Amino acid sequence: MKDLILTIVKPLVDHPDAVRVDLDEGTNGLTYKLSVHPEDMGKVIGKQGRVAKSIRTVVYAAAGSSQQKKIFLEIVE
Repeated sequence: MKDLILTIVKPLVDHPDAVRVDLDEGTNGLTYKLSVHPEDMGKVIGKQGRVAKSIRTVVYAAAGSSQQKKIFLEIVE
Protein backbone atom coordinates (compact mmCIF):
# COMPACT_ATOMS: atom_id res chain seq x y z
CA MET A 1 0.00 0.00 0.00
CA LYS A 2 2.89 2.30 0.80
CA ASP A 3 4.31 1.79 -2.71
CA LEU A 4 0.95 2.61 -4.25
CA ILE A 5 0.75 5.90 -2.36
CA LEU A 6 4.30 6.83 -3.38
CA THR A 7 3.58 5.92 -7.01
CA ILE A 8 0.55 8.20 -7.06
CA VAL A 9 2.03 11.17 -5.18
CA LYS A 10 5.61 11.46 -6.48
CA PRO A 11 4.68 12.54 -10.04
CA LEU A 12 2.39 15.25 -8.65
CA VAL A 13 5.01 17.13 -6.63
CA ASP A 14 8.07 19.26 -7.40
CA HIS A 15 10.13 17.67 -4.59
CA PRO A 16 9.63 13.89 -4.95
CA ASP A 17 12.56 13.17 -2.62
CA ALA A 18 10.67 14.82 0.25
CA VAL A 19 7.65 12.51 -0.04
CA ARG A 20 7.41 10.19 2.94
CA VAL A 21 4.78 7.66 4.00
CA ASP A 22 4.74 6.32 7.55
CA LEU A 23 2.54 3.52 8.85
CA ASP A 24 0.80 3.84 12.21
CA GLU A 25 -1.00 0.76 13.46
CA GLY A 26 -3.77 1.46 15.92
CA THR A 27 -6.76 -0.34 17.36
CA ASN A 28 -9.06 1.29 14.79
CA GLY A 29 -6.98 0.25 11.79
CA LEU A 30 -3.93 1.17 9.76
CA THR A 31 -3.17 4.85 9.23
CA TYR A 32 -0.79 5.84 6.46
CA LYS A 33 0.64 9.30 7.15
CA LEU A 34 1.71 11.11 4.00
CA SER A 35 4.10 14.02 4.35
CA VAL A 36 5.40 16.18 1.51
CA HIS A 37 7.51 19.30 1.11
CA PRO A 38 5.59 22.38 2.34
CA GLU A 39 5.62 23.90 -1.17
CA ASP A 40 3.91 20.78 -2.54
CA MET A 41 1.10 20.62 0.01
CA GLY A 42 -1.32 22.49 -2.28
CA LYS A 43 -0.62 20.13 -5.17
CA VAL A 44 -1.38 17.07 -3.07
CA ILE A 45 -4.55 18.54 -1.57
CA GLY A 46 -5.81 20.23 -4.73
CA LYS A 47 -8.65 22.70 -5.16
CA GLN A 48 -11.31 22.02 -2.54
CA GLY A 49 -9.46 18.81 -1.61
CA ARG A 50 -10.24 17.06 -4.88
CA VAL A 51 -6.79 15.55 -5.42
CA ALA A 52 -6.57 14.33 -1.81
CA LYS A 53 -10.03 12.79 -2.11
CA SER A 54 -9.04 11.03 -5.34
CA ILE A 55 -5.86 9.64 -3.78
CA ARG A 56 -7.87 8.35 -0.81
CA THR A 57 -10.44 6.77 -3.14
CA VAL A 58 -7.77 4.83 -5.04
CA VAL A 59 -6.02 3.71 -1.85
CA TYR A 60 -9.25 2.60 -0.17
CA ALA A 61 -10.35 0.75 -3.32
CA ALA A 62 -6.98 -1.02 -3.57
CA ALA A 63 -7.23 -2.09 0.07
CA GLY A 64 -10.77 -3.37 -0.53
CA SER A 65 -11.87 -6.22 1.61
CA SER A 66 -8.48 -7.91 1.55
CA GLN A 67 -7.45 -6.05 4.70
CA GLN A 68 -8.78 -7.15 8.06
CA LYS A 69 -8.32 -3.65 9.47
CA LYS A 70 -9.69 -0.38 8.13
CA ILE A 71 -7.26 1.78 6.13
CA PHE A 72 -6.89 5.54 6.62
CA LEU A 73 -4.77 8.04 4.69
CA GLU A 74 -3.77 11.18 6.54
CA ILE A 75 -1.89 14.08 4.97
CA VAL A 76 0.34 15.73 7.57
CA GLU A 77 2.38 18.93 7.44
